[in-house]
Amino acid sequence: MVNLTDSNLVEQIKTQWKLMWQERIDDHVRAEGIAPKDYDGLFVERGTVVLATRNFKLLTLRDILESHKIMNAERFVPPDPSVGGWGKFVRSQLPAAGSDRRRKRAESFVKEVKKPQQLKKGGRGWLHK
Repeated sequence: MVNLTDSNLVEQIKTQWKLMWQERIDDHVRAEGIAPKDYDGLFVERGTVVLATRNFKLLTLRDILESHKIMNAERFVPPDPSVGGWGKFVRSQLPAAGSDRRRKRAESFVKEVKKPQQLKKGGRGWLHK
């Protein structure tokens, strides 16, 4: 059974999470994303690097929910597409089924063989001799 306080807390954390990513300041010189203000629910202070290109551990919503001691945090956050979920299902299953249909349709199509046109100058080319 889901505790109502947990679901309310998760919704507040999700709104702060979305707001943080929308408001982040992108430093193009250092290739970083910086938090513009404090986000208490996310344990992020103003000026914290939330996105970088090198040697950086990205913040995840699942880790934040687990630090708030929310039971079964994975039910509130969809799985990573590489691990599983709808995205992986579509990539792994649907293209294989679609290619069979396309191949059958291509095999049933018969291309018309056109007769070549008559050559100009009897096949001698464009030179006037």
